[in-house]
Amino acid sequence: MRAAALRGTRGSTRRVWVAVLCGWFAAAWLPLPARADADAGKAKAQVCVACHGPMGNSTEPDCPILAGQNARYLYLELRDFKEGRRSDPRMSPAAANLSREDMQDLADYFAAQKLVPVRFKSDNASIEAGRKKAAEVLCTMCHQGGFSGQNEIPRVTGQPYAYIVKQLQDFRSHTRTNDGGNMASVTRNLTDEDIRNLAAYINNLQ
Repeated sequence: MRAAALRGTRGSTRRVWVAVLCGWFAAAWLPLPARADADAGKAKAQVCVACHGPMGNSTEPDCPILAGQNARYLYLELRDFKEGRRSDPRMSPAAANLSREDMQDLADYFAAQKLVPVRFKSDNASIEAGRKKAAEVLCTMCHQGGFSGQNEIPRVTGQPYAYIVKQLQDFRSHTRTNDGGNMASVTRNLTDEDIRNLAAYINNLQ
C-alpha cells in the first residue's frame, strides 16, 4: 500500500512538473504584434514550395508540413532560425534575410492552409505502443488532445514519420534546444524504439 502511495505521489509530482514546464514555455514569449497579411504571405511562400510543398504540404519525409500549423509557433521558429537559436542547413540561410513582417505574413499564410497528412505505414503494435508511451510521458499536457498544439506548442499530428523521429532524437541529444528545455526533459529517457513508436502513433492520428 505504501508503494502504491509513493507511485501516486510521484505521478502527481510529475504531472505538476510537466504543467509547470508547459506554462513556463508559454510565458517565455511576448505576444505576436499586429495581424499579418496572409495574401502577402502567399506570395512570399513561393520560395518555400521546393521543400515544404504547395501550400505547405510537404511530401518530403524530412521536411515538416507547415499547412495548418499554429501561426505563433511558425513565427517563433522562423525567428529562431534567423537568430541562430535553431539551426538547419536549409532553413538557417532561408530565414537569414526575413524581416519581422515577412515572418508574420508567412506564419499567417501557412496556418490558414489545410493540412494534408502523409501517412507512414506502421503496424498496429507500434501505434498502440506509441499511444501508451504518449500517455505515460504526458504529451497532451502541452500538445493538447489529438496533438493539435496551442500557441507556441506545435501541432504534430500527421507530421512526416521521419521528421518526428528526427526531432525527438535531436531533443534527446540536445542538438535542438530552442524550446526552453521542455522536450529534452521529456525525451531523455526515451529509447530509440520509444521514439519510433511515438512517431508511428502521432503520424497516424486522424
